[in-house]
Amino acid sequence: MQLQSKPKISVLDLSPIAEGTVAAQSFKQSLDLAQHAEQWGYHRYWLAEHHGMPGIASAATSILIGHLAAGTKTIRIGAGGIMLPNHSPLVIAEQFGTLESLFPKRIDLGLGRAPGSDQLTARALRRNLDSTSDNFPQDVMELLDYFSEEPKSPVKAVPGTGLNVPIWILGSSLFGAQLAAGLGLPFAFASHFAPAYMMQALEIYRETFRPSEYLASPYVMLGINVFAADTDDEAHFLASSMQQAFINLRSGNPTKLPPPVANLWNQIGGAERAILNQVLSCSAIGNDQKVLSEMQTFIAKTEANELMVTSQIFNHAARLKSYEITAAIYNS
Repeated sequence: MQLQSKPKISVLDLSPIAEGTVAAQSFKQSLDLAQHAEQWGYHRYWLAEHHGMPGIASAATSILIGHLAAGTKTIRIGAGGIMLPNHSPLVIAEQFGTLESLFPKRIDLGLGRAPGSDQLTARALRRNLDSTSDNFPQDVMELLDYFSEEPKSPVKAVPGTGLNVPIWILGSSLFGAQLAAGLGLPFAFASHFAPAYMMQALEIYRETFRPSEYLASPYVMLGINVFAADTDDEAHFLASSMQQAFINLRSGNPTKLPPPVANLWNQIGGAERAILNQVLSCSAIGNDQKVLSEMQTFIAKTEANELMVTSQIFNHAARLKSYEITAAIYNS
């Protein structure tokens, strides 16, 4: 089977901390995956900012981006994303201006307006909650100004000024679509865990997009969970780790990434099945041809310009193999 349309494919990594391991091991595995992804033809490699999550090691996102960029040569490395309400725009401009200076033309900056944590953790990050998601549009514009050739602000980002680091707007609702369209920026939708508003958000973004100095026409990247293995049964077995993690998270008990279990669907109740059906509907799970077919269906439905593949798999070797299979079938 051949894909009739071939958007770019990229990697989204939460640098998962599996049960029985620590963050240091997660960082080694993220670097190994990034190096392999570069060899396999993935376009970019993004890391996500989360805080206070036992199973996610990518909290200090800009530091980890620098680590992976230093260990690779050509693949774009970026944030998917930086949760801007947690930070001063100037600090982010300086951090990503530094990254862009170290790794020219390889750094992306995706911005989200959620805290990436619970409210107590958000307060600890910011010390107060005066900076809220309501300020997000102004903060994005402030960042764009810091990176411009001739900033209007009397405060300069050094390094940062004139570097034009590509900025993306991330979203899981309609707000991000409206903002990205209004500013003429590329839009990345979190369909891999929050697909409910995906189609409506895409329609709003594409219909209201205003061309800008940054982008001439709409550009959409969508998250998709992919679990590829030699057999369908093995792929569903591997996917059970992430499925358990989502159930734990939605139950108010976030954990490290648990080991996979066989026949998870038959071991959980109706409420848990409803959670998984709701949040993980944008997934491709199975052998190579099954994954290719499901990716093709997703592309036909959404007309995405790029897919951001995420594979939260407990065993690192199996995770590598899933990404390798995906790249092989997609690029063939």
